[in-house]
Amino acid sequence: MAQSTGRVAGKKAFITGGAQGLGAAAARRLAEEGAKVTVADINLAGAEAVAAELNARHGAGTAFALPLDVTQEDQWIEALEKANGLMGGISVLLNNAGVAGDKPLEAMEFDLWKRIMAINVDSVFLGAKHALTYMRENQPGSIVNISSIAGLIANHNSPAYNASKAAVWLLSKNIALYCAKQGLDIRSNSIHPTFIDTPILDPLSQRLGKEEAHAKLGRQIPLGHIGEPNDIANAVLYLASDESKFMTGAEMRLDGGISAM
Repeated sequence: MAQSTGRVAGKKAFITGGAQGLGAAAARRLAEEGAKVTVADINLAGAEAVAAELNARHGAGTAFALPLDVTQEDQWIEALEKANGLMGGISVLLNNAGVAGDKPLEAMEFDLWKRIMAINVDSVFLGAKHALTYMRENQPGSIVNISSIAGLIANHNSPAYNASKAAVWLLSKNIALYCAKQGLDIRSNSIHPTFIDTPILDPLSQRLGKEEAHAKLGRQIPLGHIGEPNDIANAVLYLASDESKFMTGAEMRLDGGISAM
């Protein structure tokens, strides 16, 4: 049986991209603090492993796993309906699923551009649109969207990643204002990490070796090192909890100081 104490006791969270990285870290942190979680991912086996780990640690009924391709509206509708039944409601939506891996402007294929935009942006639109059906019945609620510092600061070689993460930033504000105008006690905020030790860094680590890759990235950050998944999971916890009840339409920059330069 899921625990009934903690900073998010009684919350019911639906997490995309939950099989690894930031999504898995957030699922662990929310479960530690009393929430039920549904781990959704196109990698169902990975999602099931995370859910099994959390149930073993915190009790049966803490976590559930569902398959979800975040670019497919019909899958969103089905997964949210199932999660609502499994958890007895949905009060937190964490739109975490995302990809990088684009190319400089003239080298980028249009299909790659569309894929990155679909996973990074369409997913946030579809998630919020369809999750609100259930979140209306489980207020207060919180929508947390993982953007990136690359959504606020551009570079020269990631047009789709820059554009998609900037879109998540502004869409988060639109959702916040929409919910407020509707009189809903449902907040929407975005989180903007810099380099975090997750599988998204694997291509660079494979090319340079993990230690050198992390050192190279760390040299770009005023604090001198990359972040850890729990740095982001702790921010998700705060935004999911009622501790942040007066925070909506805002962005949290977890970037080691990059945006202050």
